[in-house]
Amino acid sequence: MKLSSFTFLYCFLCCFLFPGIGEAQESLQSVMAEKGDGIYSLLRRNGVSPTKYYNRFVELNAANLGESESLYIGRSYLLPDTTALKKVEEIDTRTVYPIFGKDLAKIDSVSNRLDDTVYYLISGHGGPDPGAVEKYNDKLISEDEYAYDVTLRLARELLSHGAEVHIIVQDENDGIRDERILELDTDETILSNPIPLGQLARLKQRTEAVNDLYMKNRGKYQRLLVTHVDSRSKGTNIDVFFYHHEKSNNGKRLAESIHQTFLEKYKKFQPNREYHGTFMERSSLYMVKNTLPAMAYIEIGNIRSKTDQRRILDPDNRQALAKWISEGILLDYESSKIVTAK
Repeated sequence: MKLSSFTFLYCFLCCFLFPGIGEAQESLQSVMAEKGDGIYSLLRRNGVSPTKYYNRFVELNAANLGESESLYIGRSYLLPDTTALKKVEEIDTRTVYPIFGKDLAKIDSVSNRLDDTVYYLISGHGGPDPGAVEKYNDKLISEDEYAYDVTLRLARELLSHGAEVHIIVQDENDGIRDERILELDTDETILSNPIPLGQLARLKQRTEAVNDLYMKNRGKYQRLLVTHVDSRSKGTNIDVFFYHHEKSNNGKRLAESIHQTFLEKYKKFQPNREYHGTFMERSSLYMVKNTLPAMAYIEIGNIRSKTDQRRILDPDNRQALAKWISEGILLDYESSKIVTAK
């Protein structure tokens, strides 16, 4: 399935989406965070588009947010002012992408910052290969389900900024899920083609899918993101880290840009905990070695670590991961334009 960029009729109004901090806060509605709330669920419950207003919500409530932009139960939070777009929103110009699930199939435009870009997203494993697995509360959790959920969330973020996005590994009936325990299944495909049993055959299949699309899109700005969940000893906590090809300056800049974004987010939302994630060369990995687009290979945590499980299992943390990765991608693209201009 190909997810293409869409020109929204009201993008010229984007200046209203993130007004200055000096906005009179006494005129804004405040709501109380309930058990299980994250930013996305709180905004949706109050009729506010998370895609459009997530960043504005964070700006308004930055001093009142916890780790990974989490909410505190029982605290009051300001809702962004949405009145500026009321008349425009009477005409629904959103594009529908069923792969994200019924509730999240429609995507609002946030900006056109990624117009004329193409992104290929691969979530690790899938089909007959669940990847790393672990028992959690007597249920089996698997790498492929959580990597896929983060990948879908990332795809929505990129589409909201005007990118053309190709989701290589697909599960037509899962969509984005807000449960902690994501049920393991084996019906993932590679662009509607069954995933083979053999590991090398699986890697070749997704590599060829990306490379074929890359050749069709020659001349465009193209990047690849591969997302995995690591498996190490239970006591090993890891921060999100990144690999790139040793000879790819563009891949290095992409990995570094996302890494820099995570570093800044940790300073802001987890000031008492140092971020130890890294970006480094690792050209020996099959996907890093054999795919044509400049790419970043991302490990989002250790599925066997109780600490990392909080990052992986919590749906709002998965959303924060996708959001931060997308912000790193935006940083990479805009810095690449500066380099090209020179």
